[in-house]
Amino acid sequence: MDNIKDICDEIILQDNDSVNELVFSADSDRGMRLDVYLTKYIEDYSRSFIQKIIKEGQVTVNSLVRNASYSVKNNDVIKVIMPDILPSSIQPQNIPLDILYEDDDVIVINKKRGMVVHPATGNYSDTLVNALLYHTKNSLSDINRVERPGIVHRIDKDTSGVILACKNNYSHRVLTESFARHDVKREYIAIVKGYPNSDKGLINAPIARDRLNRLKMAVDSDGKKAVTHFEVLEKMHGASKIKAMLETGRTHQIRVHMAFIGNPLLGDDIYGGKDKRFNKGQLLHAYLLGFIHPVKKEYMEFTAPPDDYFKNAMKVLVNT
Repeated sequence: MDNIKDICDEIILQDNDSVNELVFSADSDRGMRLDVYLTKYIEDYSRSFIQKIIKEGQVTVNSLVRNASYSVKNNDVIKVIMPDILPSSIQPQNIPLDILYEDDDVIVINKKRGMVVHPATGNYSDTLVNALLYHTKNSLSDINRVERPGIVHRIDKDTSGVILACKNNYSHRVLTESFARHDVKREYIAIVKGYPNSDKGLINAPIARDRLNRLKMAVDSDGKKAVTHFEVLEKMHGASKIKAMLETGRTHQIRVHMAFIGNPLLGDDIYGGKDKRFNKGQLLHAYLLGFIHPVKKEYMEFTAPPDDYFKNAMKVLVNT
């Protein structure tokens, strides 16, 4: 589908006033239930919502309506149609936040793993935006779409770590320009499968939507420029802890680039790092974020330690 937007992290939606449509070709996970398969790849959507639209006939496999228990096969063409039913406003929720810094212009959060950044169709609650609206008493920038107040960048649902939000439109515009100029410093730590060929490296490989599975990204010569620097910090049993530094900020960039060089992130079922020991998502943590404050014009840098899931994975791999 050429009209699918390239700006969404977790779910690809076409701009249409009535429906959102996804079409992709299944290329892995043979035998998985249809509802489980779709929930895995459409991360912003709950399994109960996926089951609901399957029951309503909004999901077809090879042009045939199937039930939720259908076993996915290689090369199945799956089409999902969802009504655009985002609410006109997002409700604040009293969800605890790990706040690293806050002033009248910006707020910096250590996002927990498993938390979606902003609401999407079928998933309107328990997101970072819901929590921010409550904490700031609705004082967030509003120049984004209604479901994304304050959001200037995103990290994946199953990635933990430092994320920045804006509390007014001036700060939002300034920081959006900073991200566009690649002036924001972003460092991640990750655990990858195996050992990269070099302890330090640069991956300069353009990224686009996967031509077969439009819910994935892939290295593609026709894609957008994507540059990742990496450094091996520690070698363990069958795995390496790395630091990854972004020059660009493409969707799933680190996950795609490390898989491209043969070292997918452990726990990343989508990009080849599936490991039954690590079933809470890819072992990726946004460790550091540095930026020029939009009003104070001072450089500010924030770090957050990895969560228990990441730390426990390290223990398992070191002691194996």
